[in-house]
Amino acid sequence: MSPSPAGRKDRARAEALRRTILTHERKYYVENDPQISDAEFDRLVSELRDLEARFPDLVTPESPTQRVGEKPVEGFVSVVHRTPMLSIDNGYNEEEIREFEDRVRKLLPGQAVAYTAELKIDGLGISVLYRDGKFARAVTRGDGVRGDDVSGNVKTIRSLPLVIGAEGEVEVRGEIYLPFASFREINREREEAGEPLFANPRNAAAGSIRLLDPREVASRNLNVFLYYLFVDGKEEPSQWGALRKLRDLGFMTNPRSRFCPTLDDVLAYYREWEEKRDSLDYDADGIVVKVDSADERRALGTTAKSPRWAISYKFPARQATTRVNDIVIQVGRTGALTPVAVLEPVKLSGTTISRSTLHNEEEVRRKDVRVGDFVLIERSGDVIPHVVAVMKERRARGSRPFAWPGRCPVCGSEVFRPEGEVISRCVNTSCPARVRESVLHFAARRAMDIDGLGEAVVDQLLGAGLVRSIPDLYGLRTDALVGLERLGPKSSRNLLAEIEESKTRGLARLLFALGIRHVGERLAQTLASRFGTLEALEAAGRGDLVEVKDVGPKVAESILFFFAQPENLELVGRLRDAGVTVRDAGDAAGPKPLAGQVFVITGTLAGMTRDEVRELLEARGAEVGSSVTRKTTGLIVGESPGSKLDKARELGVRVIGEREFLELVGKKP
Repeated sequence: MSPSPAGRKDRARAEALRRTILTHERKYYVENDPQISDAEFDRLVSELRDLEARFPDLVTPESPTQRVGEKPVEGFVSVVHRTPMLSIDNGYNEEEIREFEDRVRKLLPGQAVAYTAELKIDGLGISVLYRDGKFARAVTRGDGVRGDDVSGNVKTIRSLPLVIGAEGEVEVRGEIYLPFASFREINREREEAGEPLFANPRNAAAGSIRLLDPREVASRNLNVFLYYLFVDGKEEPSQWGALRKLRDLGFMTNPRSRFCPTLDDVLAYYREWEEKRDSLDYDADGIVVKVDSADERRALGTTAKSPRWAISYKFPARQATTRVNDIVIQVGRTGALTPVAVLEPVKLSGTTISRSTLHNEEEVRRKDVRVGDFVLIERSGDVIPHVVAVMKERRARGSRPFAWPGRCPVCGSEVFRPEGEVISRCVNTSCPARVRESVLHFAARRAMDIDGLGEAVVDQLLGAGLVRSIPDLYGLRTDALVGLERLGPKSSRNLLAEIEESKTRGLARLLFALGIRHVGERLAQTLASRFGTLEALEAAGRGDLVEVKDVGPKVAESILFFFAQPENLELVGRLRDAGVTVRDAGDAAGPKPLAGQVFVITGTLAGMTRDEVRELLEARGAEVGSSVTRKTTGLIVGESPGSKLDKARELGVRVIGEREFLELVGKKP
């Protein structure tokens, strides 16, 4: 008996689901701006698929269930994949995974099926082609049938070899991702520059790989795990064997992948990493289960959308629902106005969450976040919690859209939003909020490192009118400080000694402390080494700047703009007159015994912070990486090391304890 046709209600629901799914596909795949969580999206697709299964007359050629995905992002050359990069079906519980195995066994009766289990990296799918051992092309997954040629950008990923020991055509596929440490560093620099923050590492990776300037891509420290291998169009006999051969060819594969003879082994692997995923230095949202044998995979085949021989077993989403009690505007040192949602406190991943950034005016308007709304927030790994979606069906009647201020909430000055930007800024350079944040940044440990100059003391200095701009710090006297709360004679003398000591920090620290847009800590070090003095950097032209590593046109314009402003030249002149060192630090010009070596740090060292370890290494010419690779010289290990130690042991990378590290850099234990 043929199935009955769908009724009006089911037809309307299917059409609504199609529209909603297509919208979110475009947001996710084309615009790299997801509006809902993966779990919510998957539920929508599952509901539509179930409807179409019950009522086949609802199936349309344009239904998202009938194709892989959306069209690729415009702006790059489009390339057709030789073999489609299909998406993988998802499972959310053990029952669904066992149903997957039942389907496999029905199609492969009597065969002992084994699996390869891999962590599901939340990144950007990529295909890389080599011809006669040389890198030829890299293409994004796109819609699964065709993607974007991003060869120039992918070549900047240092863990990806440009030459391999294989003749003919070799295609490898994998996932580009951004380690948490790099993600935090990028967002810290964007926040300092008054730019909108990335919501999660996947968005940052996708946005990075589509940058037009490869030098900017290189500064993002992207990484890649490879997991598929085709040699002259042919697969390896097994997936586990393919991973071994990829490693032999010099590719980075995930060391936590596992050969699983039975499904019970797969489930044990899942439970292990569900518990340990917070120890990873990248975002993994589940595991991927693949039938290991290539012959069996070919026998199983694929549907129009997905392979029948693989399934993704997703980890539980780390999400929570809470209420927005207020939306407040914070003013940063660049004048950037940042909206922050004040939340009803809620537990998420073992942490109480009470605030979440809303990034900028456009984000508030696009998501239509209002005071009193119930919202879905999500936290992944150590990533800042963010608002995924607004539950508009629970919105109270009479709710009003958030009114963006036309004036600075701190000083009342005009708010200006430059054309083409999403950040509104207070135009008053003397705005107390801007001065406060600028002084705090200037005094921060990674900048001029003025111990004792924290928020409470800065607020008192500003409130008493003792400091109106950064150079005023160097004119403070004991008799003016002792009258302030918590600052007696001894505390005042200690603070003044710290301020005096900060004069000797060197040019790199000063450049970072000045807060030039797009100039983070590492670039400040590069500029200091390249130009040597502040005067030389001030006199540099656009051509001089763009020749510097990691300086593209955008960064060059920012540096030129900073030194073109009279108030900035006055500030720098006052610092110079106060005796602040404006030359490259002595260490930078000294011996470089560790030049060409790469070190990674894990765990907590008893006698120093990670930043102090980094400074000691970089002062001696070493590079400090965020993840362990075959190019890593040594892993410096403190107490409670993370998964990097396992990786180092697997790759045979030298493990260095704290005592050995101190000897390495010429310090006494």
